[in-house]
Amino acid sequence: MKRDEPNQMPQPSINMENSLSNIQALGTNNVPKKGENIHILTIIGHIEGHMVAPPQNKSTKYEHIIPQLAAIEDNDNIEGLLVILNTVGGDVEAGLAISELIQSLSKPKVTLVLGGGHSIGVPLATAGDYSFIAPTATMTIHPIRMNGLVIGVPQTFNYFKKMQDRIVEFVIRSSTIQKDHFLRLMNSTDELANDIGTILIGKEAVDSGLINEVGGLDRAMRKLKDLIKLSRQTEEEQLTN
Repeated sequence: MKRDEPNQMPQPSINMENSLSNIQALGTNNVPKKGENIHILTIIGHIEGHMVAPPQNKSTKYEHIIPQLAAIEDNDNIEGLLVILNTVGGDVEAGLAISELIQSLSKPKVTLVLGGGHSIGVPLATAGDYSFIAPTATMTIHPIRMNGLVIGVPQTFNYFKKMQDRIVEFVIRSSTIQKDHFLRLMNSTDELANDIGTILIGKEAVDSGLINEVGGLDRAMRKLKDLIKLSRQTEEEQLTN
């Protein structure tokens, strides 16, 4: 007589385990793979660069984002990228590196600011081909800051200026805001209590020329699909000519 086998709990599949590990490490349930034509990239919390952020901080690590962007460019089945932002800012070098990579992708890319796109999140928000901001989302524009020991010599201030110029140059290049207006927002003294700068909410960011349109996920996804269709048509026309 055959003995009854003890009840066993179903074991999680390898795919489920991979998805859980990706959510924990990368903030996404998948990395670019075959069969998907749109990749969604989330940039949240503090943007972590060469220095590790405190453990209590929610952070986006640039060493996780850069390989994903390289994989998107290299994967022929990925036709578009949607970047969702809710960030307080963070490391300037890391933020600019990610911004430059996003802008240099040959595939259509759309950015969407939800919650906040502050500080170095500003160039990240403008790095796509088209940008959206939620009606209640905010963006803080301010000069760069540096923590820790600062040597008070002219070389230090020159370095700060060069870093600031890099950010300004990128934002001007990747949006329609005028340089004078951007600098005026950055150096405003009547907006922030303990700092200089400006907070833009939803439509204000659009009116300034920083963001293209007010909208949410539906509009952002629709716009990205339109850009993908346009990219396909362009490729077909080039092949026929």
